[in-house]
Amino acid sequence: MKDIFVLIEHRRGEMRDVSVEMLCGAGKLGGTVVAVLLGKDVDAFADKAAGYADKVLYVNDAMFENYNSELYQKALSALIKEHGPGLVLMGNTAQGVDLAPALAVELGAPLVTDVTAVEMDGDKPKPTRTFYGGKLDAHLAMKDADLYILTIREATFQAEDPSKSGEIVKVDNPVSEDVAYRKFVEYVEPEVGDVDITQSTLLVGVGRGIREDKNMPVVEELAQAIGADLAASRAVVDAGWLPSDRQVGISGKTVKPKLYLAVGISGAFQHVTGMKGSEVIVAINKDPDAPIFGIADYGIVDDLFKVVPKLVEKIKELKGA
Repeated sequence: MKDIFVLIEHRRGEMRDVSVEMLCGAGKLGGTVVAVLLGKDVDAFADKAAGYADKVLYVNDAMFENYNSELYQKALSALIKEHGPGLVLMGNTAQGVDLAPALAVELGAPLVTDVTAVEMDGDKPKPTRTFYGGKLDAHLAMKDADLYILTIREATFQAEDPSKSGEIVKVDNPVSEDVAYRKFVEYVEPEVGDVDITQSTLLVGVGRGIREDKNMPVVEELAQAIGADLAASRAVVDAGWLPSDRQVGISGKTVKPKLYLAVGISGAFQHVTGMKGSEVIVAINKDPDAPIFGIADYGIVDDLFKVVPKLVEKIKELKGA
């Protein structure tokens, strides 16, 4: 099997989690996993990537201090032509969906974006992606080609502990001239509310099972008791019971807390996509057939208005003891 290139994404001095996830996932597909890293002063990232890859190719040049799609495309195109991988993986992030289509057109490579699962048939990938807001999984067949490009949705693969010590190869910058017509100007960060749930260690997610706004104190007390932040399904945000920056899911945020306590959440795909990477998932729902139980590590089938107050009472009792 040909090599698998994984583009390492970093931003403002931090390597993004999706890069580690893709390296771990690529390791299960067969073939040699090659981490490709472009940046300035990124030796530490190269060392980190080597823990998950068989080989690291990295370009350390001021030209790549900040992401520029034109420069990245030129550099990746040159590296791909030189090393001949059979598959290139990028995160399905703002960067990945900007870069991958242009690169695919230049190289004449088949492209599938927003991939949620992938298997290999020899050198040919068999990706899965969703349609109709997550209601349909499509298993796609790709045409025969020498190179394939996929963008991978966050939390598709499970990040694992580093277990490799890949060869680190520093390569010369294959781009000889800077791009004058496209320049990085500045980072404009989205406004963050009082809590950034993507960084929360403990989350209590609330869904439409809470019924109405006046019942929100029930879950607020639970969150306070365990020291968690509140998150929400789209239904709760649309109703105006929690702000949009607390929404988890395809149209919200992707979270990976140590504990995600889903209260009154049915488990629609749109929501599950944003929280399935949580270390431990506990679900409380009165419907025994709720999809949330399909991914939960622990489940309580009962009315949340009976369970949550008892849970809070027991937590307070244990903390008092």
